[in-house]
Amino acid sequence: MPENVLRPLFESHTGQKLAEILELPTSGSNRRYFRLKGGNLSLIGVIGNNMEENEAFIYLSRHFREKGIRVPAVLAVSKDRMSYLQEDLGDKVLFDLVSKGRENGIYSPLETDILCRTIEQLPRLQFQGAEDLDWGNCLYEAFDGRMIDFDLNYFKYCFLKATGLEFNEVHLQEDFEKFKEDLLKESGNTFMHRDFQARNILIQDGEPWIIDFQGGRRGPIYYDVASFVWQARSRFPQLLKQKLLEAYLRALRSYQEVDEDLFYSRLRLFVLFRTLQVLGAYGFRGYFEKKPHFLASVPYALGNLRTLLQTPFTDYPHLNDILLQLTNMPQFNEVPQDRRLEVHIYSFAYKKGIPADNTGNGGGYVFDCRSINNPGKYEHYRQFTGNDPEVIKFLEDDGEVTTFLESVYKLVDAHVQRFIERKFTHLQVCFGCTGGQHRSVYCAEHLGKYLSNKYNVKVMVTHREMNIEKVL
Repeated sequence: MPENVLRPLFESHTGQKLAEILELPTSGSNRRYFRLKGGNLSLIGVIGNNMEENEAFIYLSRHFREKGIRVPAVLAVSKDRMSYLQEDLGDKVLFDLVSKGRENGIYSPLETDILCRTIEQLPRLQFQGAEDLDWGNCLYEAFDGRMIDFDLNYFKYCFLKATGLEFNEVHLQEDFEKFKEDLLKESGNTFMHRDFQARNILIQDGEPWIIDFQGGRRGPIYYDVASFVWQARSRFPQLLKQKLLEAYLRALRSYQEVDEDLFYSRLRLFVLFRTLQVLGAYGFRGYFEKKPHFLASVPYALGNLRTLLQTPFTDYPHLNDILLQLTNMPQFNEVPQDRRLEVHIYSFAYKKGIPADNTGNGGGYVFDCRSINNPGKYEHYRQFTGNDPEVIKFLEDDGEVTTFLESVYKLVDAHVQRFIERKFTHLQVCFGCTGGQHRSVYCAEHLGKYLSNKYNVKVMVTHREMNIEKVL
């Protein structure tokens, strides 16, 4: 039992009784993570079934912290080295923090900023992290020909063969050998995280912290850049990809001179290699471990591949032909539909009627905001709306709107939670007032932000009388 393993470790290290243990979700990892609380302390307990992997993480954590790199500290290790405690950096995963941009295809300035500041940390990890590092303490010492063979075969056997696509094994292997030779043309004495992507970045106090580096090794800088910028589910627009690459190159120049033409030429090879490795992982987790959410990511990876193949890889003709066929296979042509609950929120004027529900759901709420003190009865506020600071201050100073919304939140919470559980697709919530300009607008906006922050749902806000529609 995890509690039997982690309780004595927590209590001996902290001197506090373990009061609460909560297992945290994982995706592709076989390690188990637990949030441990006792007294006023919160730590993360880790149980790993691979001692070498545990030792690598423990060593690298200590080494990186000595170099000033933001990674979680390891605080205590069990005698058998199969479990350990690390500091609790919270739950703000970068992948989740930029979810709106990923879903809408438009990343906000704040999302863009934190993504750029994250990739700016990568050269520090790669170069400072490699200083005085004993590579023998890594799980794998270096990115080498064997590692490339493993990943290319991972792609071939766990993904390509599972699709049923016909190919010439000899010609494919010939291309693999040439591809491997090109990937190994330079290596460098730099640290390669090997899974540097938004799910492995925690944000604490607005700063990025790097996690899950136990598989790192000596290797070329391009692999981690490809991993972050071309992470399949992130779906970064081309303009954002370019901003991220520019941010990386600015930081990289602090450590070495940069030939941009050479950098982009080499990077392109590693984008292809990383994409093949990811497809192999998706195939193994999806086809063989029967985890369907990994297969749902395949179209995103193939979307990256489709763009990459606009300039053919002429040095690997059979591989290029196979990849083109893959990107045109019908089962991979469409990105899966977003099945999350959609919450449509309206503001409206009662004199123009209640908004119709066009989704077919036929349910939801209509809240009458006319009991709230109306700023519209004062000349000064008539030029403003519920989105303007003047009206917001009026309503919040008065206080009635706050009490009103507290009741709304409780009612709508119950519906959203149950609708998510029952796989419903739509919920409509309407706020009406006299003119559809002040009170209803304020309430619709605040409910939208509340739901968007609390649940993984799609929220659409429509201010009908103002002809404004937006996705939060």
